[in-house]
Amino acid sequence: MAWCWTLDLVLLHHVNLWALYGLGFLMGQFFYVKYVVFYGVAIAFGSFDGIDMPGKPICIARVNQYSDMWKYFDRSLYEFLFKYIYTELCTKTSRLEHYDDDDYQYGHSVEDECISPTDAQQWIYDRAKGQQSMSEFRANNRDIEEEDDDELAAENEGAAHKRRDSECFEMPDLNDDDRARLLSCMDEIRDIVGETCSDRQMVQAIMKHGFECSKALDEILNSNKTPPVAKPGIKLTADTIEKGISERLLERSEKKLQAATHSNVPIIIATPSNVDAQQRPLNEIASTVVITPVAKKTLGFEVNSPRVQSPCVSGRNTPDITDEARQQQQQQSLKATPKEPSRNAKELFSKERGTRKEHIHMVVIGHVDAGKSTLMGHLLYDTGNVSQRVMHKHEQESKKLGKLSFMYAWVLDETGEERERGITMDVGSTRFETVTKEITLLDAPGHKDFIPNMISGANQADVALLVVDATRGEFETGFEQGGQTREHALLVRSLGVSQLGVVVNKLDTVGWSKERFDEIVNKLRVFLKQAGFRDADVTYVPCSGLTGENLVKDPTDPGLTQWYRGPTLLKVIDSFKTPERAIDKPFRMSVADIFKGTGSGFCLCGRIESGMVCVNDKMLVCPSKEQAVVKNITIDDLPQQTAFAGDQVSLTLANIDINNISVGYILSDIYHPVPLATRILARIVVFNIKVPITRGYPVLLHHQSLIEPAIIRKLKAQLHKGTGEVVKRNPRCLGNNSCALVELEFQRPVGMERYADFKDLGRIMLRVEGVTIAAGLVTEIVK
Repeated sequence: MAWCWTLDLVLLHHVNLWALYGLGFLMGQFFYVKYVVFYGVAIAFGSFDGIDMPGKPICIARVNQYSDMWKYFDRSLYEFLFKYIYTELCTKTSRLEHYDDDDYQYGHSVEDECISPTDAQQWIYDRAKGQQSMSEFRANNRDIEEEDDDELAAENEGAAHKRRDSECFEMPDLNDDDRARLLSCMDEIRDIVGETCSDRQMVQAIMKHGFECSKALDEILNSNKTPPVAKPGIKLTADTIEKGISERLLERSEKKLQAATHSNVPIIIATPSNVDAQQRPLNEIASTVVITPVAKKTLGFEVNSPRVQSPCVSGRNTPDITDEARQQQQQQSLKATPKEPSRNAKELFSKERGTRKEHIHMVVIGHVDAGKSTLMGHLLYDTGNVSQRVMHKHEQESKKLGKLSFMYAWVLDETGEERERGITMDVGSTRFETVTKEITLLDAPGHKDFIPNMISGANQADVALLVVDATRGEFETGFEQGGQTREHALLVRSLGVSQLGVVVNKLDTVGWSKERFDEIVNKLRVFLKQAGFRDADVTYVPCSGLTGENLVKDPTDPGLTQWYRGPTLLKVIDSFKTPERAIDKPFRMSVADIFKGTGSGFCLCGRIESGMVCVNDKMLVCPSKEQAVVKNITIDDLPQQTAFAGDQVSLTLANIDINNISVGYILSDIYHPVPLATRILARIVVFNIKVPITRGYPVLLHHQSLIEPAIIRKLKAQLHKGTGEVVKRNPRCLGNNSCALVELEFQRPVGMERYADFKDLGRIMLRVEGVTIAAGLVTEIVK
């Protein structure tokens, strides 16, 4: 910095060392501030007060701190320093910061290509905005017909009219699902008919036949050609119409005769003598114009085309196509036409599953450490579903860790973390058979931190086993307020499980006491009746999961045999009734798990709620509305060709990205998709809550395997818990054990059904901060 050295030399000759030290300190404090030294000198001597530059207030404050030292300066020296420093500073600053003054356009804050759409909308005037188009001044959006001297343009007038009709046509106002179905049908029809049909005709045909693509395509292909449009200046009378029709018929007959000479197709030519326009209406004349026999083909739909198929419908030159090639193209287009498969699901089910055992899903629930995994692991071992070698391995490994009592639990708890912590964390699934049933066992976690996993497992269950600990103090801990025995029983009943088997486990720890068994049964009977279980649907059985007493074989311990004469646990499971399956309804399946398969594609696991699915079936993934194709079906690691409602399956999908599907999504029939809801009406039953439910209350909604944030927008009415009658409209809050009709809103669409249509997809659970506060049924999809 040349000006700094010059300043030092001048100061050495005119001021004392104290002034030099003070000025150097001042310059060091503001060395990186623009114009600081200039301000310090100028302001300190009281000159140039009108100058306004950056940093002036800071300079004034700093200079005032050292105002005493400036008295040692000579005024002539200060004027010299001021001019020199100001010149040097301006030059250095301009050279260091590289201002592109030559390229800078004053009046533009940013370049034109960088302006944002929001700024453009705000500051740039759109001439077309708010102005009416010319089509709005025409009556019924009719195009102005003009005379075409060119013969080629006259021949293409019909096709051009259809294109203009498509451009000015507005789509009908439909909801998202119907609009998606309409666009899908239009795309498939457009692939077949090309530009020979306008959007208006396609939409009218599709809406007329209720989005059935095959019927709409039949109507379009069977429809007559567009009647000739009268040109301006030509007066139409009965004579001219009759004459024009006769000439047209002769023209067409001659052309068809020439085309038929190459294909040997018999054609009946219509002559003017065949036509009597004065006695028959024009529509009857049109029906007799062409009588061309066409070979009947039934490939998805029937085609009765009244005219010869031409590969050059738009007037453009195309190479000649032989009859065989044309037939192949028609067959390919016909095969691509979607058609709802006509199959009887009940007949297929009775044919494939008629001789097999009945199949049910059973979930095992209860408080943590009640012995659920040990109980079911010992049951599987006694029924022969676990080999002696595997059981010996579990025994040795658990013995090394000092957890010998967990050897049977490790049959279902397979992960290292579950074995280390000694609790079940996720739903374990296995399969075994009884005398008359095939049982899919779902071992649910009992810890309160894993209630969402328990809900996911209970959603797939038909029946349930409630395991309680008979040890004194343990049963009371699980049954009291906040225990999982109560919450699990309420959850499974709210999810539609009506049959329950209560297993009084670890009764050997109290000496097979009948009094203890009766005490537990009496407490549970009252509670389960309040929860909605009928006494006839609940069975109580004493047993010991560790010793295996009363599991498969009849009890042998004298302490139990002297007072118990009931069935074993296996007989209780075998006595469960199989619920009715909705096989004849559209396909529905909730995604419970997603994993990458060994081959191409990926696999989805879940339970089929209704309908059936076959290999190569198309399905719709909601709410993403992606289409997928089923490549493989697996049940219990065995490949299958079909699967029905109630089956726990793994589906391998193709033609879809794995990022477009998630746990909780619904797979549905492509012809009958599941409704998407962002706002619903639900009838809920409130459990024991600490804070009353009010309008705007945020909750977590559990629907099948989906967990979605929701808000209670409205409290419609408070209902009588027994009769369902309206007790109070628009209540301000909901308290404990109340029943109400509420409106729930979600942030994004959720695939959901009304309870009246699909019971399994119409149930919901509401949880807040890890506690289940309510359960409900979907009564209406508002939006």
